Amino acid sequence: MVIKKQESKRIQTLKHKSRRQSIKEGIFASANFSIGERYFSPFAIAINASNSMVAMLGSITGLLGPISQLFGSKLIEKKSRKKIVLRNVLLQALMWLPIIIIALLFQFGIITKILPLVFLFFFSFYVIFSNIPHPAWFSWIGDIVDENFRGKWFSKRTLLKGFVSVVLALCSAFILDYFKKQNLAIIGFIVLFSLAMVCELMVWKSFKKQYEPKLKLKKGDYFSFWDFLKNIKKNNFGKFTIFRGLLAFSISISSPLVVIYLLRYLNFNYVTYILITISGTFFSLIFLELWGKIADKYGNYKVIVLTTLIIPFVPILWILSDSIIYLIFIPSMISGIVWAGFSLACGNLIYDNVSSQKRGLAISYYTMVVGIGIFLGAGLGALLIKFLTIKIIEPLFAIFIFGSILRMCVVYVLLPRVKEIKKHKKFKGRALRKMLLKETRPTIIEEAHEIMSIKKYVRE
Repeated sequence: MVIKKQESKRIQTLKHKSRRQSIKEGIFASANFSIGERYFSPFAIAINASNSMVAMLGSITGLLGPISQLFGSKLIEKKSRKKIVLRNVLLQALMWLPIIIIALLFQFGIITKILPLVFLFFFSFYVIFSNIPHPAWFSWIGDIVDENFRGKWFSKRTLLKGFVSVVLALCSAFILDYFKKQNLAIIGFIVLFSLAMVCELMVWKSFKKQYEPKLKLKKGDYFSFWDFLKNIKKNNFGKFTIFRGLLAFSISISSPLVVIYLLRYLNFNYVTYILITISGTFFSLIFLELWGKIADKYGNYKVIVLTTLIIPFVPILWILSDSIIYLIFIPSMISGIVWAGFSLACGNLIYDNVSSQKRGLAISYYTMVVGIGIFLGAGLGALLIKFLTIKIIEPLFAIFIFGSILRMCVVYVLLPRVKEIKKHKKFKGRALRKMLLKETRPTIIEEAHEIMSIKKYVRE
């Protein structure tokens, strides 16, 4: 009995240390995204990729991402989750090298015409290596973070990542604009992509220090993708997956075109582009912890309902005005707030509906369906931006309106079929208003103070 208690205490200590390492890993992963991945589309535009090719970046992610995760989920049966994550995170970091070489070739005017295609090729491998470890990580982190405080912990982790993302995105935008004024924009991309590679290597180093709980798989725990599809309408997780897949399709029609709208249609510089796109992240920081508390108290489904009341209108909001102030404080801010809650609730809803043993497979199949939706939606958006011609309205605006209407239809028809599995307090408007007034404290200043203390983000 004493030995069991000691072993349990040892495991809890290891999990606690791993959660702290996960915070550090999240910081570097956020840095990799903010100064690297965020600039894939602007980089494609800088090397003269066509509008349809820029839109195809989202389509490639939607297709190769879930296929890679499907492959990654099968690896869990043969290899430890930690080994899967370590190997592919390292390969992902190394993929920055050929992308940097592409930038150098363009800077010196070497084979510039085919470089957009070459970039798409290596971008595809980057997507593959970044997605293969996701099922293993999703299962792994689920065993490290106890379900009693999962919503709060993930919201805190995302809050810290968001803060880092905002700061680094602004810094990187100023770096790019500085080099652009010197007619050396490509050199700016090279600097940022090199730093992104270093950050991803730090992610790999952090994963090496994390504890991996043993995962015991039974024969009955495996089910094929075909089995999943056959029973997809028979269970709550399956119905939720259908909803997310079709919502992803409707979202991806217009979302990859926002960068084209801001950089080519409105002709904003990099600093303005980043200010607009990251303002949503900044505003989400204020509400992220609140979303986590609402999810823990009232349920993740309630958060999804609240956020999907607004998500369908976001594409239309982008085109109502070209004022920078408007774009920051209306579409970007609203989008950031609602997507923070939606993404958090969706991840937690999967944990609620799927057992630990089946989690790796379930998330890969879920991502496969969502990825197919992204692939088809982004592909349709790429075709529309290339071939659609309308005299009454700007074709880009027509695509945004069409995407918005389709989002509304998906939410209205499919979301009511999804249910909350875990029992939570009854959702009441008055109670929610009181919670909003109470829990929106601390202020932004107090939130910033929390961010500066990493210990608070791993405290139970």
